[in-house]
Amino acid sequence: MSEPLSRRAVLSGVAASLTTLPALAQAPPGLRALEARPGKTLLSGMRETGILGFDGTAPGPLLRYKQGEELALRFLNRLDQPATIHWHGLRGDNAMEGVAPLTQAPVAPGGSFDYRRRLADPGLFCYRPSVYGATPELVGRGLKGLLLVDEPAPLQADADLLLVLDDWLLDDASQIIGGFDDPAAARGVGRIGPLLCVNGKAAPAAESFAPGARVRLRLANLSNARIMVLSVAGAQPFVIAIDGQPCEAFEPIRRSIPVAPGARFELMCDLPESEGAKVNLTLRGPNGEDRDLVIAEAKGSKAPKRPPITSLPPNPTLPAEIRLADARKVDLVIEPRKSGAGPAWTINGAPTKAYEGPALFKVARGTPVTLGVVNRSGVALAMHVHGQCMRLLHDLDDGWEPYWRNGVIIPPGKTKHAAFLAESPGKWAIHDDILEHEAGGLATWFEVV
Repeated sequence: MSEPLSRRAVLSGVAASLTTLPALAQAPPGLRALEARPGKTLLSGMRETGILGFDGTAPGPLLRYKQGEELALRFLNRLDQPATIHWHGLRGDNAMEGVAPLTQAPVAPGGSFDYRRRLADPGLFCYRPSVYGATPELVGRGLKGLLLVDEPAPLQADADLLLVLDDWLLDDASQIIGGFDDPAAARGVGRIGPLLCVNGKAAPAAESFAPGARVRLRLANLSNARIMVLSVAGAQPFVIAIDGQPCEAFEPIRRSIPVAPGARFELMCDLPESEGAKVNLTLRGPNGEDRDLVIAEAKGSKAPKRPPITSLPPNPTLPAEIRLADARKVDLVIEPRKSGAGPAWTINGAPTKAYEGPALFKVARGTPVTLGVVNRSGVALAMHVHGQCMRLLHDLDDGWEPYWRNGVIIPPGKTKHAAFLAESPGKWAIHDDILEHEAGGLATWFEVV
């Protein structure tokens, strides 16, 4: 068996297959233009940070649509390196996935690519580049944003708060520290920066709402690698959607939720009715080193009393059940590679060629699949299956959690199982949403035919 491709070799192959299109122009009528280009932003303090951003900002512009509308967008690459746009969390439409080199060639500097896809599911999604081996740097320098698809009849609330949660690794001059191909990060916890930001500004963010106001809180973890355990203090939150899909409203245990990179949660809560009361969204840290991300204060006249918090309508296009007895069973045994050049990780005992290697498995459309992930490492993984919605299976029986997910967190030394219905034809990525892990070889794919 030949030695698996090194990351350098993979990147060389990607560069050789770039989509080279005519010189950039503005988008024609009917297409929105979205540029990837350098920019500057004031993350913290008085010094600006040089970034890469969509339309030159980090996070990029909010892309907001109504359910059933078409996303019609021309991506313009004004960078000096290849890029794509991956629509994180959207189901179906494999040709518009934006995963290079699996579903398209990367867009060359000076090139463009038109993305068109029908937005069938309402919910909170995100967008970012996906170019194997280069994704950590592209995203870590600021190329990320939110995509919001509104349901036809939104839940009643007094405020709708969208939060992009992120972290940054800066030097003393407030510039981004390089080293995005650090082998220690690829084999360890990934690239984690000490500067926590909310919507592109240093945390904590300050908000104020009327006493007793009902707030719909939509949050996304768009960091490269940080798994965030978030807690709400001062109000009782109810989870109403996870990874873009509605769920039966429930109170999270200890008012806390684990949010992996790329994960999105929607919460609903009522502020206290007393003037000056505060509600804190807090990142839980080791040894009690907690840090507030958002501090919301009750100010002004009281909001009108509302009925109890209710659930969003379920997505009728997702199956009511998954036939586990008929499922194709697939296991991924994941271990860090102990030595040698090439990928930092092995899957089922061998280094992979990621998206340029053979498919992990192929199934016919409509086949149920159970995916078992065995984590034989000392760090947590956040495994993500593109284009599908999964049910996390219970560890001790055949049941599943009552919500849908795009990804699953697997603690060190543990095994988790998830199930999904392979409903959309095409080539679909499976990888760790800790981007340094993915670039280090923790990536594969499957095909639905």
